[in-house]
Amino acid sequence: MRSFSIRSGKAQLTGVEDGTGPAIVFLHAGVADKRMWRDQMAAFTDRYRVVTYDRRGFGESRYEAETFSHTQDLRAVLDGLGIERACLVGCSQGGRFAVDFALAYPKRVTKLVLVAPAIGGAPQPKLEDLPPDIDDLLQQAEQAQDQQHFELVNQIEAHMWLDGPRAVDGRVQGSARDLFLRMNIIVLKNPSPGKDTPATDSFKRLKEIGAPTLLIWGDLDFPHLQKRCVLLGKRIKGAKSALMPGTAHLPNLEQPKQFNALLEEFLKDAA
Repeated sequence: MRSFSIRSGKAQLTGVEDGTGPAIVFLHAGVADKRMWRDQMAAFTDRYRVVTYDRRGFGESRYEAETFSHTQDLRAVLDGLGIERACLVGCSQGGRFAVDFALAYPKRVTKLVLVAPAIGGAPQPKLEDLPPDIDDLLQQAEQAQDQQHFELVNQIEAHMWLDGPRAVDGRVQGSARDLFLRMNIIVLKNPSPGKDTPATDSFKRLKEIGAPTLLIWGDLDFPHLQKRCVLLGKRIKGAKSALMPGTAHLPNLEQPKQFNALLEEFLKDAA
């Protein structure tokens, strides 16, 4: 595994890469960092050039606050590593930036794997429409955040995003939970990297995506995010969809073998 640090604006984006062959770039969720892809990096390094990095505000990356673009940061990483084209695998916010990049630079994206992705401009559920139990959980997290009780926020977010908002708190244990808590506490305590300038019209432009696309999500994730994944599967031309039972927002972390099998099959079929 080779470490790298690439300059983009006032940030030093840190990451790791390994292997040779067609490039796969893994983009982490907003409650994690590059380490969430540890099992995927290990599983695919014998056939692909695998890359993952920490965005501004996450993991080991260093930065000064400024107006920036995650899309341009991703471009800087690809350019810095000499990667002209790559398969992008993005989870949650990582999925959002994968879509933004695919729309901005379609010739540089070979395939897309979107894991419970956020999407710029996608309809958001109204607070009054949220189920009471989920609304209560979100309010608990917001109150703890306002009080800067970061350890409590971390525990609540582990319940929401790792266990699933309607699953038993602590459903996922062991190394996956330990890693989640270590990754997310960094995000919670880090200062803001500044103002991001993301694409806001990606949802309206989904039909423009030409790269073969796979959508993956868990049946324990937030209900509105599951519905969004179903909708995306209909809007992205030729998209394949895969529901992973018994997982929440980070299925690759919970069930790496099953996730890797889905990814392997998609990469083979879409080649």
